Amino acid sequence: MSAAAVERPHKEWSLIAEANHIMESIPGLRVEIIGDQILVSPAPDGPHSEALMLFAAPFMNLGLVRALPGIGLWLPSGPEDYAFPDLSVVDDDYRDHLVENSCYDPTCFRLVMEVTSSNWKTDLQVKVAHYAQSRIPVYVIVDRKHQRVHVLTDPAGGRYAHHGIHGLGELVTLPESVGGKVVLDVERILKAGLA
Repeated sequence: MSAAAVERPHKEWSLIAEANHIMESIPGLRVEIIGDQILVSPAPDGPHSEALMLFAAPFMNLGLVRALPGIGLWLPSGPEDYAFPDLSVVDDDYRDHLVENSCYDPTCFRLVMEVTSSNWKTDLQVKVAHYAQSRIPVYVIVDRKHQRVHVLTDPAGGRYAHHGIHGLGELVTLPESVGGKVVLDVERILKAGLA
């Protein structure tokens, strides 16, 4: 007579509980839930952080907005979906828009920015639709792999109506809806991001 397989009790966790467990177990990783899937990103390297800071600098003097690294964005794509963009430009009253799990309602976001890492396809493909669905007015991607900067604007119907791709030697003026006039030196940002 053979023994029956023993079933162990299954502890059912929410995706958020599982994501938080991963973050606590392995500090330094960025853990997000996008499209009901847990995505884990490596910790940023020095050039990633340098490109981020160069991008953020012009926003420091704009007044009623704040440029904040790693602030949580609650996504409408799923019941537990959220992302932590590398940098977000949010309204000064963003604290009034807390949803849960240290994430804020998309209505207070004027811009999100990602600097690509080894998982660059997530920033260039997966997050585009989710940020557009969240109606984030401007999404900027510093694409270190392909050495260009993407500026996506005018979200409608889960897509961005305009997608500008900018290369070395270009200056890009962002829409003033980000809080004022911001001109990006694409080459300077991309060179700072070289690993």
